Amino acid sequence: MPDYDYDLFVIGAGSGGTRASRVAAAYGARVAVAEEYRVGGTCVIRGCVPKKLLVYGAHFAEDLKDARQFGWDVPDNCAFDWSRLRDNVFAEVDRINGAYTATLENHGVEIIHERATIAGPHEVKLANGRIVTAERILLAVGARPHVPSCPGHEHGITSNEAFHLDAVPKRVLIAGAGYIANEFAGIFNELGAKVTLINRSEVILRGYDESIRDRLLQISLMKGLEFRFNAEFRGIEKQADGSLLVSMTNHEPIEVDCVMFATGRVPNTEELGLEEAGVELHNGAVVVDDENRSTCDSIFAVGDVTNRVQLTPVAIREGQAFADTFYGNKPSKVDYGCIPSAVFSHPPMAAVGMTESEAKTKLGSVKVYLSDFRAMKNVLAGRNERALYKMICDGDTGRIVGLHMIGPDSPEILQAAAIAVKAGLTKDDFDATVALHPTMAEELVLMK
Repeated sequence: MPDYDYDLFVIGAGSGGTRASRVAAAYGARVAVAEEYRVGGTCVIRGCVPKKLLVYGAHFAEDLKDARQFGWDVPDNCAFDWSRLRDNVFAEVDRINGAYTATLENHGVEIIHERATIAGPHEVKLANGRIVTAERILLAVGARPHVPSCPGHEHGITSNEAFHLDAVPKRVLIAGAGYIANEFAGIFNELGAKVTLINRSEVILRGYDESIRDRLLQISLMKGLEFRFNAEFRGIEKQADGSLLVSMTNHEPIEVDCVMFATGRVPNTEELGLEEAGVELHNGAVVVDDENRSTCDSIFAVGDVTNRVQLTPVAIREGQAFADTFYGNKPSKVDYGCIPSAVFSHPPMAAVGMTESEAKTKLGSVKVYLSDFRAMKNVLAGRNERALYKMICDGDTGRIVGLHMIGPDSPEILQAAAIAVKAGLTKDDFDATVALHPTMAEELVLMK
């Protein structure tokens, strides 16, 4: 049997790679992980975690206004310091980065702070030129924001750079209408920017239920966001005063201070040496089977680089399943059915299961239940913003096949409700549950 330097060599110390490394090492494997940037990956360093902290910070803009109706003397012109929020977010990112690093080290994982590429089925080449060998190699290199190739694209930023801005731009154009676009649109808008979103089609948040995404569009327009649909970039020109003139199809040009691209994410497979080991790609993503194995028997991949489901908890489960299967003698596969998701917009959205149109196509007979209401807090605050909960049921059995909502704390509420949907419970099961009053969540057991 060949004598390898490591049992497992992981390229990328994000959510999936970190979990796989830690668990495999806990099972007794000799593990090394190479990370060219910082331990923690997209989610911790430049994604979900810092973005959610910005969402919290932005929400105080509304909360401070609403507080007056609840008896608090809040000045009309509350000062906001972007640099303080930004730097506090960076400090929290540093803390989590340290925690991730300590966890790997405490489990005996060797961390190599260099770029690593594939040199063969069992070989990894480090940036310093050293070649190391491993019985198995795990690719967990994630993905990066896509940047359109329009003239002047170099003047735009992505979500990566948004966290490092010196100040909140006065006028922001966001290209795209997915979850990243809508989340940063809400953040910038609440912090005082004039926000315009442009999208190639007429649909925002493709894949979410039509009723819920339409409600977000209505509320966003009411909050002052502007949308330009059927608009594709023609170019970005930097003006003498530093502003950016953006031209697009079907609309007049617009002058802004910042252009942010939120047009999807691309797997990080370029110049990784995958051709050296015969690893097959599809649209830039590593092709894997249900054991996370690529077309090279000794090379595996988890997380966004496979472009299956680009969600942090999914990458973590894939990393866990890989380690359990090959190092824990516990064969495991990820169930991709009924995965909950959320959009941390203002207000947030959350969903699990099939949309109404998907259910009608797949099941034929469906029953739809709705609750359209104003949250108690919004009523007293005088905020004319309505929440919408939607339950999709199999028309024959009553089994809940989809649950969709928009409103305050929707992601927090949906996480628990998703367990019931995953378990195959019915509308009758929800109806038989006593409401917890007064809450927004009680609407789940009161729907008609």
